[in-house]
Amino acid sequence: MNAPLSGFRARPARAVVDVRIALLVVGIVLSVLALGMVPSLVADLAVGHEDWQVFAASAAVTLFVGVALVLENRHAVPRHLGARDAFLVTASVWLATSLFAALPFRLSALGLSWADAVFEAVSGLTTTGSTVLSGLDRMPPGILLWRAVLQWIGGIGIIVMGVAVLPMLNVGGMQLVRTESSDLSEKALPRAGQVAAAIGGVYLTLTLACALAYGLAGMGTFDAAVHAMTTVATGGYSTRDASIGAFASPAVEWTAILFMILGSLPFVLYVLALRGRADRLWRDVQVRWFLGIVAAAWAALFLWVWGRDLLPAAEALRHSLFTVVSLLSTTGYATTDYGTWGPFAVVVLFFLTSVGGCTGSTAGGIKAFRFAVLYAVARVQMQRLLQPSGIFPALYGERPVSDATATAVLAFVFFFALSFSVVAVLLGLLGLDYLTAMSAAITALANVGPGLGPEIGPAGNFAGLPDAAKWILAFAMLLGRLELFTILVLFVPAFWRS
Repeated sequence: MNAPLSGFRARPARAVVDVRIALLVVGIVLSVLALGMVPSLVADLAVGHEDWQVFAASAAVTLFVGVALVLENRHAVPRHLGARDAFLVTASVWLATSLFAALPFRLSALGLSWADAVFEAVSGLTTTGSTVLSGLDRMPPGILLWRAVLQWIGGIGIIVMGVAVLPMLNVGGMQLVRTESSDLSEKALPRAGQVAAAIGGVYLTLTLACALAYGLAGMGTFDAAVHAMTTVATGGYSTRDASIGAFASPAVEWTAILFMILGSLPFVLYVLALRGRADRLWRDVQVRWFLGIVAAAWAALFLWVWGRDLLPAAEALRHSLFTVVSLLSTTGYATTDYGTWGPFAVVVLFFLTSVGGCTGSTAGGIKAFRFAVLYAVARVQMQRLLQPSGIFPALYGERPVSDATATAVLAFVFFFALSFSVVAVLLGLLGLDYLTAMSAAITALANVGPGLGPEIGPAGNFAGLPDAAKWILAFAMLLGRLELFTILVLFVPAFWRS
């Protein structure tokens, strides 16, 4: 009686992902992106540079497409946004934004190819900071400002994604850091909109404070504004080919160090601090891990640089700290060519590239909280080896780490290592040498910026790489920025069917 009737076939599984939701959100974001092109239009128009027409045309096209998508899909607003919808929306927004953000680069007087234009746009939005451009000192203000605006927009987008979206989707163990967000929404601010507004207010305030500090340190108004946006966003785009080192100012460098660290810490903790919970900032496990790694790496690098008489003591202290903070925060600024510091320094800096900052910050990388979880799990495993009958819970601060969270963190680290290996091998197949391929792969996945070696190191750029390598690295930047799984899950056939 329950046997299937002959002559009838089972229907294929119904798709459960509504792409109209993704298209609606993409339309809204593209409309905002179009408005973000206006400051660059005004900047070029003010100096009489012809690229103002490029920004006008790019803004018009982007706004037209954005508004069209909103109008076409305005009835697709769901009552409940499912996990699959959230995955698709997140990936679609970052991909579409990257493509339209490339328009000014492609159409400008720079004459960039599509590979170069998309690479520069993706590097900006993901706050990676790798570049194919040279001659920044003589470049029109519109392009320089557009690069900074992209990183600033990408920075706030990353914070929102890390605080709200990824913990909800349980990506890479990020459900463990949901407590900070829930504390904020339940105890300090009652609504999600107010949480977003509070974080945005802190982000804007830090940017203005950074610009003021740069100005007091001797930067011009335009340079201070651009560098403030890319410092707080831990992006690293500069107005000079020599990056921060071009200003040859200890005051500027110390300012950058301070705000790179502030940009690497969880922004929800700043909001809690402003509401009388300043103790949470220091008590947070990943903050203490991040600052501890900074201190340890700074000490090791300083002793190496100073002990080999590469720099005087005062300069060794400053440059080693700047370099450590720049790479750990995934900003990618440079004050000197640290690739010439010798093999020990290169190895240390290579591994620092993958560490990253804190969740809920603008920094990239594996993230400090995952290293804290890995340490807790490894410590428990060692205790069980010594006392097999003992009960030793893995703790993240004072909270137990669930098996699901530990598994998610281990899976993330595995896929990070696997992705790094695949990207490095592909770059090697394209003819890149060992150091260039390895450092380009890690700097793209961790969203740091400069690599190692004479070609893509702090004294070079990515312009000389084959176009195929630039497309691979652009994808790797998006993959790392979206915490791997947000992109990789789209390639699983089961994602598209019920």
